[in-house]
Amino acid sequence: MLNRLQESDIKLLRVFYAVASCNGFTAAEPVLRMQRPNISAAIKKLEERLDLVLCHRGRGGFQMTKEGEVVFQETKRIFNAFDNFVFNLKSLHDDYSGHITLVLMAGLPLSMHLAVSRAVKSTMKKFDDIHVNIQTRLYNEVEHVALSGECHLVISTYDMVKPESVTFHPIGTSCQGRLYCAPSHPLAKYRDVDALPENVRIEDYPAIGISGLSSANYIDGDRRLAIQTFSDSFDAAMSAMMTGEYVALLPDYMAKEQGVALGLVPIANGNLFEFSHELFVMNGKNTRLNPVLRHCIKELSYFITESQK
Repeated sequence: MLNRLQESDIKLLRVFYAVASCNGFTAAEPVLRMQRPNISAAIKKLEERLDLVLCHRGRGGFQMTKEGEVVFQETKRIFNAFDNFVFNLKSLHDDYSGHITLVLMAGLPLSMHLAVSRAVKSTMKKFDDIHVNIQTRLYNEVEHVALSGECHLVISTYDMVKPESVTFHPIGTSCQGRLYCAPSHPLAKYRDVDALPENVRIEDYPAIGISGLSSANYIDGDRRLAIQTFSDSFDAAMSAMMTGEYVALLPDYMAKEQGVALGLVPIANGNLFEFSHELFVMNGKNTRLNPVLRHCIKELSYFITESQK
């Protein structure tokens, strides 16, 4: 079993990372500039070093094992942190080249994704030798990735108490939302009323919570949501809500983009459990905001704000 990481192990991990990212040996050949037999030999050697089976390959195609999934995620963190280290080191010498990692909160609307792409394009145009790695994370992971050194910048809403170890750059826009249910839910019949009848209690209906979301969101005056289970994203909460068994807080942009097809119902004409979560660009205090990152923050703020007008 591996007790110390050596330079040769890093090379083997990069081969595995490419294969896992490409979801197959053949697809990884042009990325690695290696032939399949050499890739296969490298993976086998890594498995021997780790004393783990990382993937299955055969007639059924490429498939990672559970252990392989863990190694892949940990490898991604290592290489992200290493790329960030190299980028920050170069910037100390006024060399603004290399890879920057930008993390988006999962479930942001298409308009914001397009705005991010415009901001990234602007940054890459101004700084010729910059490459941007864009990833997504769940709501309850964004604070961790901002602090861990896995990325340079995070775009996310954040309604918890803001930790001093993270710098928040307000964008000037927010994500509004409210309480929704599926058309088959008993509360769906109160779609067009401003308030629920006095004999109808929200507490009597199971609700879905979002992991990492402040508990204050589940209180509206004298009403409290009866949280019975949690989802790790608004998308997952919507899927569970569509069973007709739960009510859930959802951003309005999800209802706008998908609500017509799914028949999402804003309970009591959308006047219950309304929320407004401000959008931020975030970075850990240990991230050095050089001219590249400062320009990227400025462009992200501009294009995202414009996209919401």
